[in-house]
Amino acid sequence: MHQADTLIKALHDGREILIHFEFQTTDSYDPEMPLRMAGYIIRSIEIHRLPVYSNVIYLGPNAGRNDPGIFEQNLENHNIFIEYQVFRLSEVDGQQILDQKNVGLIPFTPLMKHDPDIDDEEWLRKCIQTADSLDVRNKTEYLGSLVILGNLVHDSQTIINIIGEETMRQPPIVEYVAPQAREQGKQQGAQEATRKHILEVLSLRLEIDTGQSFKSVLEKIEDLEILENLHRAAIVVENLDDFRQILDEYSE
Repeated sequence: MHQADTLIKALHDGREILIHFEFQTTDSYDPEMPLRMAGYIIRSIEIHRLPVYSNVIYLGPNAGRNDPGIFEQNLENHNIFIEYQVFRLSEVDGQQILDQKNVGLIPFTPLMKHDPDIDDEEWLRKCIQTADSLDVRNKTEYLGSLVILGNLVHDSQTIINIIGEETMRQPPIVEYVAPQAREQGKQQGAQEATRKHILEVLSLRLEIDTGQSFKSVLEKIEDLEILENLHRAAIVVENLDDFRQILDEYSE
């Protein structure tokens, strides 16, 4: 069972409420996000007996495009309608965040929309310069957060190099992000190994050349849980069409 990422108790018009944030780098398929969010909302209300303001924040540039922000069941006398807010950082005006110098949001700005007249590297420099100009308690940790988040769409070494050029903080940043970078490397290695195992199983069991058929589709799937599910499916499916149908369901 999935657990909610962040659940915060707050006061709104003198009344206690819960604010729920779910962070997603990619789309959710098992289960799909509307069903997941409905589950989070209902369980939170049941446990805490407080109203819930629920939000999902998509970090990846292509994630959440088909999320309707609604879970809906239409059955006679058994209708269910649950609504939540959807935010896609790739659609947020990053320059406005920089201009406002919003401390909490600036580490996310490398993921946000920027002026098309400037290239990605120039945008990264603006984000880093603004972050470094702020009076925060632990600047190394703050800039490290920008590296980790920015690495979702930009090369981490490029970000670290720009930080070194702009702030003279490169060695502490490298020390701070090294464990996260190693963990990300392990995750990417596991993803690649699982993709390889899927293709090998299909080739051995069904005696087909799956390299061109499925490799490009599998490379677009970054969720390790989904890849592991596909590996199990490859072991048990009876024919190629069955696997293709399962793959289509996960990659929609």
